[in-house]
Amino acid sequence: MKRITNVLLISSVALFGATLPAQEHGGGHEGGGSHGAPAGSHIPSHGPPPAKASAHPPAQGEQRHFSDQAGHPEAPHVHANGKWIGHDTGKNDAAYHLDHPWEHGRFTGGIGRGHVWRLAGGGPNRFWFGGFYFSVAGPDLGYCADWLWDSDQIVIYDDPDHVGWYLAYNVRLGTYVHVMYTGA
Repeated sequence: MKRITNVLLISSVALFGATLPAQEHGGGHEGGGSHGAPAGSHIPSHGPPPAKASAHPPAQGEQRHFSDQAGHPEAPHVHANGKWIGHDTGKNDAAYHLDHPWEHGRFTGGIGRGHVWRLAGGGPNRFWFGGFYFSVAGPDLGYCADWLWDSDQIVIYDDPDHVGWYLAYNVRLGTYVHVMYTGA
């Protein structure tokens, strides 16, 4: 009986899931590779912890590297064990300083694992989903060149270190970038 129920559920999702509008849907899921593998389809249960007080941001123009293991992306990413790679520069990182944080208000659409959003258009300078608009931080533009701006699923997390920024995690790739909410 359980097998028949699961088959019916999977069939229903396959039949109706593709026709749903591109909006938020709750209920994150576990998945992804081994303990230290980049996530790709794994949704982190929470955002990164604040960086240690002794964290030093990179010097201006310094090239950062994120491919911490063979096969990992050369972009900020999250391991399947929840470790956020690349979010370690701390509050003093001038690259993410904003003179007017939250100038467009705060994102109220739902943050964290239970709120998966499907990108509905645009590009890194201005993208949207569910009637909410964002833009990618300048220093992170090179890390989202392979995002599909009209279909990728993302999850928004609070950035504990950089006031006025959020982190947009790409479920398909397991990578993330700093984003600013620009309004609804």
